[in-house]
Amino acid sequence: MKSNNNTKKINLLPFTKDSLSKIISVRKGEKKLGENIETYHNLKNAQYIFIGINEDIGPQANHGFPGASNGFKCFLSRFLNTQSNRFLNGNEICIYGTIDTTYNFENIEKSRLDIKEIDDFITNLLTGIESKEKTFILIGGGHNNAYPIIKSIFKKTNSKVDVINLDPHADCRPLEGRHSGNPFSYANEEGFIKNYTVLGLHEQYNSEQIYNYLDTNKFHYTFFEDCINNKVKLIEDISNVLRKRQKSVPIGFEIDLDSIAFMPSSAYTPSGFSIEDIRLYAQQIGREDNISYLHLPEAAPTNNLEEKIVGKTLTYIVLDFIKANKRKTE
Repeated sequence: MKSNNNTKKINLLPFTKDSLSKIISVRKGEKKLGENIETYHNLKNAQYIFIGINEDIGPQANHGFPGASNGFKCFLSRFLNTQSNRFLNGNEICIYGTIDTTYNFENIEKSRLDIKEIDDFITNLLTGIESKEKTFILIGGGHNNAYPIIKSIFKKTNSKVDVINLDPHADCRPLEGRHSGNPFSYANEEGFIKNYTVLGLHEQYNSEQIYNYLDTNKFHYTFFEDCINNKVKLIEDISNVLRKRQKSVPIGFEIDLDSIAFMPSSAYTPSGFSIEDIRLYAQQIGREDNISYLHLPEAAPTNNLEEKIVGKTLTYIVLDFIKANKRKTE
């Protein structure tokens, strides 16, 4: 029998009420958030569309570590089992599906070609979902997926996108083939970005070439080192950026899990923002207008404890973001 060389290595696995119910722990006298959430076939009334991304060849193609394919799975079980109550009901949310991949990292060159296939799939998927006045929340995978997300928003709105990235690394490496270190330089080169801001850079973990690139393109950036003795500086920085932006321009927010101290991630760091810092930041950005997406990549848990840490951290960030956004419109 001939082997099938045409097997797709990337697919959308849509969620249904039945598939979600298997993840929810129902308890008498309580209502879990997941019991009220909509799924793939009914996103009309949902304001927030969740999509998981299961891949980790992006970080590996950038000389990083595997594990980013586990982020969304860890998040979903914790998120669905939070309470539906006066603060958040759940009927504003659609858990649309998971982008599932079976690419295996073989070598740098091969993986960078595979990532182009992932780019095309994500771009086409997001472009085809009706999302006017809705916000995509994309969780999992490497930061390489920022590129197709930004491209899809550009195609849907016919407008360049403001992008704000909270990240130790600017991810503006050369156009040397796609990977998690160059989504924003590719998106900028192809004309999809209006303004790029990266907050919380670690001074010695970005090359002089990257600083020159940011300066040449007049992109705004700040440093984590300046926040060490000033606990409110991150909020001051994001407030200053948001105050100056043109509100009619679609905006996307990126929070790389690498930015959090001791977080199991593709580029683990013992020195970074606390979870409370990130939660406060999520509350701040959630109040902004015209948000097209929130992207939470690079979580890379490898054992049960790390899965709990990642799952609950992502849950807190998303809950804070959505509740702040809802309060703004109510």
